[in-house]
Amino acid sequence: MVATHASGPKAARRAEILAPIEAWFAHQGWTPQPFQRQCWEAWLGGRSGLVQVPTGSGKTYAAVMGPIAELLAEARATGVEPAGLRLLVITPLRALSRDLRLAIEEPIAAMGWPLRVGLRNGDTSSAERTRQRKRPPPILITTPESLSLLLASPDAEAFFAALRGVVIDEWHDLLGSKRGSQTELCLSWLSRQRPSLRRWAISATIGNLEEAARAAVGTDRPPEIITAPIRRGTAIRSLLPDTIDGFPWAGHLGLRMHEVLVGALEPATSTLLFTNTRNQAERWHQCLRYACPEMEGALALHHSSLDRAAREAVEAGVKEGEIRWVVCTSSLDLGVDFQPVERVVQIGSAKHLARLLQRAGRSAHAPGRTSQVLFMPTNALELLEVSAMRRGLEAGVVEHRAAPRAPMDVLLQHLVTLACGPGLVPAEELRAIRSAWSFRHLSDAAWEWCLDFLEHGGRCLAAYPRYRLLEREELPPAEAGTTIPAAAVASADTRFRVREPSIARLHRLNIGTITADRSVTVRFARGAVIGHVEEAFIGRLKPGDVFFFAGRQLELVRLREMTAEVRATTKKTTAVPAWAGGQMALSDLLSHHLRQEVARCRRALEEGEESALLDTPELKALEPLLRRQAELSLIPGSEEFLVEVCRTREGSHLYAYPFEGRFVHEGLGFLWAWRFARRRPGTLTVAVNDYGFELLAPRGYPFAELVESLAEELLSTDALEADLERAINLSEMERRRFRAIARVSGLVRNGLPGAGKSAGQLQISAALLFDVFQRHDPDNLLLRQAQEEVLREQLEVHRLESTLGRLRGCDLRLVPTLRPSPLAFPLLAERLTNRMSNESLLDRLGRLRAEAERMEG
Repeated sequence: MVATHASGPKAARRAEILAPIEAWFAHQGWTPQPFQRQCWEAWLGGRSGLVQVPTGSGKTYAAVMGPIAELLAEARATGVEPAGLRLLVITPLRALSRDLRLAIEEPIAAMGWPLRVGLRNGDTSSAERTRQRKRPPPILITTPESLSLLLASPDAEAFFAALRGVVIDEWHDLLGSKRGSQTELCLSWLSRQRPSLRRWAISATIGNLEEAARAAVGTDRPPEIITAPIRRGTAIRSLLPDTIDGFPWAGHLGLRMHEVLVGALEPATSTLLFTNTRNQAERWHQCLRYACPEMEGALALHHSSLDRAAREAVEAGVKEGEIRWVVCTSSLDLGVDFQPVERVVQIGSAKHLARLLQRAGRSAHAPGRTSQVLFMPTNALELLEVSAMRRGLEAGVVEHRAAPRAPMDVLLQHLVTLACGPGLVPAEELRAIRSAWSFRHLSDAAWEWCLDFLEHGGRCLAAYPRYRLLEREELPPAEAGTTIPAAAVASADTRFRVREPSIARLHRLNIGTITADRSVTVRFARGAVIGHVEEAFIGRLKPGDVFFFAGRQLELVRLREMTAEVRATTKKTTAVPAWAGGQMALSDLLSHHLRQEVARCRRALEEGEESALLDTPELKALEPLLRRQAELSLIPGSEEFLVEVCRTREGSHLYAYPFEGRFVHEGLGFLWAWRFARRRPGTLTVAVNDYGFELLAPRGYPFAELVESLAEELLSTDALEADLERAINLSEMERRRFRAIARVSGLVRNGLPGAGKSAGQLQISAALLFDVFQRHDPDNLLLRQAQEEVLREQLEVHRLESTLGRLRGCDLRLVPTLRPSPLAFPLLAERLTNRMSNESLLDRLGRLRAEAERMEG
């Protein structure tokens, strides 16, 4: 979008307002970029919108310097700091909020501007919060959860009375999650209080800009979208084994390549090593620590379950150059500014183009520099994904982020938040809530259901006072609304308040939409806190057991309430905590590029050795494996769907390769298993990965015959949800999903400090409510939400439907093989992983490979 510059007195006035900003840029030796000036002009013109440019291009100063210039103009006119909170900056991470504060304070300190910047999050002391309430800083940086807590205060209206604008940093991280919906609802309330409020979002990696912008600014105003023709270079180099034969290694076996990784790392080069899960981060940190004892003190671990002080010490060590290598997770994905970092290592596929770009941006974090990414595969077939990522990056495409559709648990929490604070006036609030993008289609019936549920407990819980959270109070005539939405007529002269102070206290303690398993604090006996692990993991240990956490070997001394006391030990262990929600699946965009890459390999082998289609280092390294696949089976073309069948001593196997990602394959695998068993009863086991799925049946099961006779039925979308219900037991999946919904909505809560419920107690409470609603209130909107989330998010039914449609248009290639092919081998390993220890799995895979090689000989 090209900036337009007004002329005349208005333009002169804006130039005068922006003069201090221009002066600071000149002081730094910088020249503002066109997109930055465009943002400043848009802010001063009273507009709202979204700015998207690559990481490290200066988008933070694009968003905040316009508001700062306005504040400075007011300060010059009055001679004092502007009174009250004027600019609110929302960030998804506490670590990011600290860096943002430093970035904003840098020009303020350098130029002596009379402005204060405050920080409000879960780490802010009670004394600092009190000071902020008494004398709000002009600029406040906070998180969605802390913003909700501010709205739950009785003086919220006074605290935000002077607010002029909001900047949402890293909007791509919030959009598409319930935290994004929570942010939208908070902003809808702020915009109702301050109709001229300007709202700006900052992003680096969103494909659907129009929708993202509308979600950020609301439905009641047109957004301005600002981009720039800046292409930040990303150089990817894959670490390749010396040889890749026809049997790819799988999953965690990538640890066996640690020597290759160590050989590629340089002790003097500041490097972030990203893994996709905390469990992987712990294992790789342990591996590198043993492999490189000379890096002791310069090698660190960083993930969200470590104690805050430990994380901050690592971040400071990286910035000061003392720590050279950090094994980390998404805890360092976002805009934390590590200028010294020169290289990023991605261990295992990032699974999303946007995630790879985000992580790559942590290196060479400055305009005009090229990000250096070293890719460490944990599966030979992941090299195909990296080759596909190269093409996607060249095409300049990234994934779309879709906002949730009216999550009722988030809405219920928000309404109680308002009732705890300024009060909930339905006649006013409904219009504001419908201005939030995620809730723009909220029906009158759903709104009345929410009010009834919070006031009376709904259809099933009215007899229990603990579920009647709100009570009415009549508004004075002057406060009663005039133009009232139809759904709010019944409560036009009403304000809802929280019924009891104890309910308000519990609600404030449970605000938020992140619902992991209950965390147990891990600390040294009579010593410092180390971090937090899930209750499910620590509950399986007994005193004397040893586990590896935070880069240490720890022995459990005792478990007291929700604290695990430990001591350091030299005893060996392979136990590492696992956290829920660790698996990632290929995005739909990357799946599309992956299928194109597979088809490219097919054409290359058909062209022969002179083909130029194997044009990336990854494809060249995979050539022996690809040739073995073509010899034993085939490589599917762009219009082909490969299904392999074979028999081993384990039984009859079917391997199918849609290349659509783990979650789609999970639904597809169970769907096929049900449809097979409906025609030919038998016990079928399902294993999935990002490339396909395996069905294992008893020996003699006629997979080939059934595929040929049921091909149309297997790919049909008729009665899809009914078949999935029978195949997967959707009810149990919905029950698990309902646990999180019940916690967000406030149906089940942790108790006050010192009186908290265990994870088991919370699960039992949620399960009982789920059963009650299923029997007596099947139209309960929270129950419906659980059903929709399972289908839409967990099984990705929309993708499953489109996949079945795509496969119906493909030529189904049924190929009998004498043994599992190279594409099948990782699926076989996936299934064995769930049945064996690491050592026995290695032995078993080794035997399978040896048998296959003997048969070929």
